[in-house]
Amino acid sequence: MEFSIGCSPSSTFSLQRSLLPPLKTVTTFTRDWGRRRSTCIQSFSVSYHKFVEFALDETRRHSHLNSSPLQEKFSSMNSKDGKGMLSMLSFEATKIRLLRSLIIETETMQVFDFTVFPEAEYDVPIFCANFFTSAKTNIVVLDLNPLHDIINRHEYKDKYFKSLIPLGLKYTQLFPWGGKLTSESINFFSPIVIWTKFTSNPQKYDILYSAFRDYYKVWLELICKSVKETDKSQVVLNLEAQHRYLTWRVEKDPGQGVLKKLIGDTLAKDLLRKFLFNGVDELGSKTFYDYFPHYCTQEGMLNKKGNIVGKSFENRPWNARGEFIGNWFLNWVLFI
Repeated sequence: MEFSIGCSPSSTFSLQRSLLPPLKTVTTFTRDWGRRRSTCIQSFSVSYHKFVEFALDETRRHSHLNSSPLQEKFSSMNSKDGKGMLSMLSFEATKIRLLRSLIIETETMQVFDFTVFPEAEYDVPIFCANFFTSAKTNIVVLDLNPLHDIINRHEYKDKYFKSLIPLGLKYTQLFPWGGKLTSESINFFSPIVIWTKFTSNPQKYDILYSAFRDYYKVWLELICKSVKETDKSQVVLNLEAQHRYLTWRVEKDPGQGVLKKLIGDTLAKDLLRKFLFNGVDELGSKTFYDYFPHYCTQEGMLNKKGNIVGKSFENRPWNARGEFIGNWFLNWVLFI
């Protein structure tokens, strides 16, 4: 699942938080509301708001950001128990269909989901940062999600990832592989993906912030250098690839349970389809079963198992050259 930050495009990001206990009550100010809000939250030494501030500032160095129409509906909301806050921001820009972010803050955890989707005229990967933090545990996914198959389409992998392998090696050596990933999920990741788990400590957060900055800078370079596609058939392929990605995330994203617990099933579904994975209802008409028919049971229901194909990757399935060393056949099946 994905998440974003801020109460509105003009919200201040003045609150800096500490990544370690204890819990404390802090008072924040919003420029547009003009009133105080006291919230009991886990304090963090490296705030995820800082990550978003960097991304927005860096994007503005390359392009003009416009507030997305989504901002009118999705800006902020409280959890059902009143102890958590969900903050959202969304923008559009030249070559960028949607830049959106969500931060969830409760007494026991903080979740950060930042994603940038290119316009369909560009086959640039999707920038994706999904972080979960509690007092003891951190789960991190940071990647440039490939829009097209990089296992069989070497020209696409070479176009966007060949030059980035040294960057990936730098950080994947600092952040060990986080454990099993299903063969279905692995198709949406690149050879430079950071998938890791670690115990809370300030040094790790400094490195994570550095990785986020470096990955976002190279993504901006890719999107800035990209040339608008004029072949309509290729634009259609790009559009379908993005829709396929969105369809997968809406159905299978592991963060759905957190959202449902915090804000209820109805609001969670609305947030998922209209904000986090915006475009799933607009960019295409294919269903989850059209893209992933092996998930349909004989009764016509969605198979909820995490791994239908039957293979999980306990270790990084790419070597130091960025070559895939997992089971080629099982991954190829998913792209037919």
